[in-house]
This record gives sequence, structure tokens and C-alpha cells, in this order.
Amino acid sequence: MVNKYQTGMEGVYRVAAELTHRGFIVSATSRNAFGADLLVTSQGCEMTWSVQVKTNRQTPSFWLLNSHAQKMKYPSHIYVFVNLNGTDRPEYYVVKSEVVADNVCVQPAKGGTWYSFDRAHAMPYREGWDAAFGGPGTPPEPQVDSVDQISN
Repeated sequence: MVNKYQTGMEGVYRVAAELTHRGFIVSATSRNAFGADLLVTSQGCEMTWSVQVKTNRQTPSFWLLNSHAQKMKYPSHIYVFVNLNGTDRPEYYVVKSEVVADNVCVQPAKGGTWYSFDRAHAMPYREGWDAAFGGPGTPPEPQVDSVDQISN
């Protein structure tokens, strides 16, 4: 049986693979890095982003967040909400932190408060990689002048 930690890690690595496929440089953070699962940079290091990944195994009506989501409004902080969808391609919703912060749903719950982001708010951002990251991070072709450069 797959537990919630495995589901979360699968989402993180699928998002990392998608960003890498799009030409970005991606590094997973340590598990104790607050607010960021991935650090992402463009090929030339002109731009960097922190990425928080929220993953559900099924298609939900929301994703759970923490209380800090309301305060984290940074142009360089991106959320990627993932629905794994079994053997089908996952659904990715790539949303800037300002949008998430302005649309956090707060609900009193038994023993505390729940914070979530509704799927209806996420829908306009489905596959929104280019809007959030400013277009593809296509790596430049390597320039090799001699065989000596290849071995060094």
C-alpha cells in the first residue's frame, strides 16, 4: 500500500522530471527545507524559483496546504499541484504563490484549522509551466572547439 509520504515524493520527482525535460536545472531540497521541495534555475542562472509540490493520488476537489500559504507571496515561489491519475499522465497545475495566497480556503476542523487550495481556482493554471516559469528553459547547444575540451 502506498502511503502519503510516497505519494508526496512521487509528485516531487515527477515535477522535477517535467522541469528538467523543459530544460531547467532542478534540485530537490532536504526534507526539512520549509516551503520548498525543489529549487529551480534557468540554464544561464538568470532566474531562480522555489517550488512547493502538493500531490494527490486521485482527482480531488482541493489540495491541503499549511497556514503559511497565506503569507508566502513571492514572485519566485511557485506551487505545482499534482493529480497522479494512476497509469495516465499526471495533471499539473502550476500556480504562482500570489494566486495561492489570495485563494487559500480556511475551514475550522475538529482539533484545528484546515487550509486548502480549491481545484476550481487551479483549473486556469493547468499545464501553466510557461506562464509561471517564463517559457521553456531550453539549454544552449554546447560549444566544443577541440577534443581537449571534451576530456577536460
